Amino acid sequence: MSTALPAALANTEKPQPHSHGGASDGRGTTVPDASRAEWFTSYDVDAFEVPTGREEMWRFTPMKRLAGLHTGAESTGAATVSVDAPAEVTVETVGREDERLGKAGVPADRIAAQAYSSFAEATVVTVGKEARASAPVTLTIEGPGAGKVAYGHLAVRAEQFAEATVVIDHRGSGTYADNVEFVLADGAKLTVVSIHDWADDAVHVSSHHASIGRDAVLKHTTVTLGGDLVRVSPTARFADKGAEVDMSGVYFADAGQHFELRTFVDHNQANCTSNVVYKGALQGEGAHAVWIGDVLIRAAAEGTQTYELNRNLLLTDGCRADSVPNLEIETGEIVSAGHASATGRFDDEQLFYLQARGIPEDQARRLVVRGFFHELIHKIAVPEVRERLEAAIEAELEAVGT
Repeated sequence: MSTALPAALANTEKPQPHSHGGASDGRGTTVPDASRAEWFTSYDVDAFEVPTGREEMWRFTPMKRLAGLHTGAESTGAATVSVDAPAEVTVETVGREDERLGKAGVPADRIAAQAYSSFAEATVVTVGKEARASAPVTLTIEGPGAGKVAYGHLAVRAEQFAEATVVIDHRGSGTYADNVEFVLADGAKLTVVSIHDWADDAVHVSSHHASIGRDAVLKHTTVTLGGDLVRVSPTARFADKGAEVDMSGVYFADAGQHFELRTFVDHNQANCTSNVVYKGALQGEGAHAVWIGDVLIRAAAEGTQTYELNRNLLLTDGCRADSVPNLEIETGEIVSAGHASATGRFDDEQLFYLQARGIPEDQARRLVVRGFFHELIHKIAVPEVRERLEAAIEAELEAVGT
């Protein structure tokens, strides 16, 4: 299903094939990668070709497990959105014509465009100018049910100097694709925790778009625990100077699960800061985690400070983690830029140290895993979410007997 869009919103230029690793031109010559700045975007699903899985942005994704989202699966159900918000926050259900929608960013893949073209109603959360939310805003999104497909749209707006914490809790069964927008006005501070704790059958493909105003601060955390296939793509762009974004993620993949996290920070303004840290653990046959971290520092982004880090801990045989950090710099007038990535098993020295002090091996392994995640769990601002995540990790470790 596709809905026609105004000409001002639709970029109908067809995307060109490209590969971040460089592609051969058939004569033994490597063709340079296309810049991340040149990636095709459009609100219109018909402007995108149907992906085959050979494209760079889809090469890690098991296309057959997408339940037809990439080929235009029609909506056969609806997700349920329930909201618990303090009095300082306004929550609205609006139609597609609402002018506040589509302001944070433009879809960069066919599923995101399909979700934008297919949703019937959107939820808009607004924190007013200089307002401070007295409690977290919690949005619980329940899937459409086993065998059903649904599309959604959520917009969170923090007006000038507003402050709030928003928890987005995904649960239930079915197939769901959505776009989530975060628009931060000048001086706003927004903390977001997106939890993906789906049932075993669920498929979820989500694009997060953030527009961050002058001196505004966005702290964005994804927690991925459940679902058959979960692919989340958070993108942050700076609307003015002096802004800051902190992206973090925690994921724990079991046998057969595919978790894919694709971050993109577009440094297009001067004197902005970004920090990206994602950590994951995997166990069981066929568990697969993918992290792609893109950072683009444009020529105008002088004074940039950026760093991205990914760590993966393999707890059993038969699991796999792919980690690809990408850093593209168009100006040398920056403060700092770097990235790091590592995937491995338990640190034998850590285990030996703990066992030498009388701690049994199974308990020592648990301590190592807890320590691995501690930094990111501690950063989560909502105590209930921290406790829930700690309990979930303990349950995962119990299941594998670690």
